[in-house]
This record gives sequence, C-alpha cells and structure tokens, in this order.
Amino acid sequence: MLVFTVFIFIVGAIFGSFFNVLIDRLPHNENPFKGRSHCDFCKKKLAWFDLIPVISFVWLRGRCGYCHKKLSWQYPLIELASGFLFVIIAGYIFSEIPLFAGESVKCQVSSVRCLVNYFSLLLTFSSFLVIFVADLKYQIIPDELVLSSGMGALLYQLTMYAGNLPQLGYVLLAGLGACLFFYVIYFVTKGKGIGFGDVKLVFVLGLFLGVTGVVVGLYVAFLTGAAVSSILVLTQRKRWKTRIAFAPFLLVGAVTSFFFGQQLINWYAAFFS
Repeated sequence: MLVFTVFIFIVGAIFGSFFNVLIDRLPHNENPFKGRSHCDFCKKKLAWFDLIPVISFVWLRGRCGYCHKKLSWQYPLIELASGFLFVIIAGYIFSEIPLFAGESVKCQVSSVRCLVNYFSLLLTFSSFLVIFVADLKYQIIPDELVLSSGMGALLYQLTMYAGNLPQLGYVLLAGLGACLFFYVIYFVTKGKGIGFGDVKLVFVLGLFLGVTGVVVGLYVAFLTGAAVSSILVLTQRKRWKTRIAFAPFLLVGAVTSFFFGQQLINWYAAFFS
C-alpha cells in the first residue's frame, strides 16, 4: 500500500509540473504543448534535470541554475499539491479513509466504473487546482480549464447515476440554476461584481455537486470570500472597490461541499434544532 501511495504521489507531482505550465501559459493564450520550458528571467531553456518535480527546486535552492535569480515558490507547491491531490482522490475512491467515512464512493459495481470515477475526479480537481492559481495570479479563468473540469464533472455524474435520468436532470438543473444566479449578478453589476468566467465556472460546480451540494458550496464561498475581503481591507492590503479574484473562493466552497457537505448540513441542522 505504501509503494502504491508513493507511486501515485510521484505521478501526481509530475503532472503538477505540467499544471505549472498551464497556469502561466493559458491566461496568456500560449500553447502549453509548444516550446520547452524556460527561465522567467534569463529565458534560458531548461534541461530535463532542471524540471524534476520538487527535487530540482530543492537542489538549486530555489534559484535558476543559469542566472541564479530566485524562483517562485509556486512551482514546488503546485507539484506537492498535485501529488497529494492524486493520493487523496485515490484514497477516496479505492480505500477506506476515516476522514471520508460514509461519503466515499467505493468499487461496489465494477473495477471499470471505479477507474472511470477516479480519472473523472482527477480531471475535475486538477482543473480546479489550475483555475485556482491562474485566477489568483492573473484574475483570468481560461475557458479550456472550464471545459476540462466540465467534462470531468459530467463523466463523474454519468458513471455515478448511469440510467438514472431524473438524477442527471437534477444536476443539470443545478448547473443551470447556479449559472443563471451568477449571470444576474454579472448583469446587474455590469461585470464589476464578478467576471463572466465565474458565471461559466459555477455551471460546472452545479453540474458536479448537484442542487444541495452547490448551495452549500456557494454558501461557503460567499462566507469565506467576505471574511478574507474584510481582513484584507482592515489590514489595508485592499480597498473596498478593489476587485478580488472570486474563483478561488468558489473552488474552496466546492471542495468543502464535495467532501464535507453532508456533515455541514447535519451540523447546521443540529445547531438550529
């Protein structure tokens, strides 16, 4: 089991290196598959030994091996986050983890369905990770990532509720309802309250989480967004009229709802009962 976990982590970290490429290229409409990676400062093309996930950053002490300028901590952090993401989803799908007891989707039907669930969740959450950082860094949500996360979410729902057309209809309505709600905000504020990228993203979140799940996710998103924005204003790092990327809060809410949504609902009901 340990060997399997380490292997999954390494594979995830390797993908994390590619996710860093997506984060920096897609918001600038650059082809992530064209051209080798290079230093952001001296533009020197990087060799394979400069791109070993996490290890290269540690070996070079966080500096470019050619111009010796300090590199962003984004690179090892995303690689580590991606590695842990692959492991957590594997645990969620394939094994019993007490943290997710009662919520995880086990291989009760077939190993094929189990693998499809795993890869659909990987596609969805990996896209979420890249969107999180891209919007935080550039305040842009690339359409390619909205599409890939939507494909993952749809595939996940199709495998979860195969043959259950009413349930599939509910998740589609959840996506459309969330999208319409955000479009109204976008229209009323003329794009100043939220961006159109957020409108497209919440459709995916509704499709992924369903009616109850997306309500919980949006509640957490607005709550955390308001709290963080207030802290930034009080510490004079932002002004009230300053635009703050909202997709990271949406994704925090979505992940929280996916893994802990039912627990939050139960706690809320018990608290007010």
